[in-house]
Order: sequence, then C-alpha cells, then structure tokens
Amino acid sequence: MKSQTDWKTLDRKKDDNIDLSDIPEVTAEQMALAYLRIGGKPVSRRKVRVNIYLDAEVVAYFREKAGGQGYQTLVNEALKESIRRKDIETLQRRVLREEMNSGADPA
Repeated sequence: MKSQTDWKTLDRKKDDNIDLSDIPEVTAEQMALAYLRIGGKPVSRRKVRVNIYLDAEVVAYFREKAGGQGYQTLVNEALKESIRRKDIETLQRRVLREEMNSGADPA
C-alpha cells in the first residue's frame, strides 16, 4: 500500500504553520479518566514499593541532583523518561519501515 502523505509539502511546513484548529484540546478531566496501558493491559497509577540494588554511583548521582531529599523520585522520573523515549523510537522505526516497504518517497 502506497502512502498518501505528501512528504514534500509536509517537510516544507513549520510546526507553527500546521492548522490544528479542528483537533480539540485534551482537558484535565479527560486525562483524569484516562487509563495507562502497557502491552494493552491497564496499569495502576499508584506507586509500588520495590527493593532493588543500584550501583553506588547511580545513587550518589541522584542524591546529589536532589540535594539529598527525594532522590528516589528523580530515579523514578528518569526511568519513565527512558521508557517514553524507547516507545517513541520504536514508533518512529515502525513508521519508517512501513513507509519504506510501501515504496513511498519520504523526501
């Protein structure tokens, strides 16, 4: 299946020039009702206590960054960011593979 995306026109546009007026903003109420899913299965938003061993340099880094308090929160945020980046990279690779396999000209 050939892509119907006009890549040349899209590449020339800047983000500020893309009309998003027909896409409604997601409200805080909608986000509160949203479910986080991993592998298609809902995941609780609560925190889970775990015991893990980390390298001393990792703990020292996050303690220093947090000023001694709340370093575990920083570790948690770093892990979540790593997951998000990996998910975005996986999605980008999938889209590129699909476009290359469809014979579309992305440039």
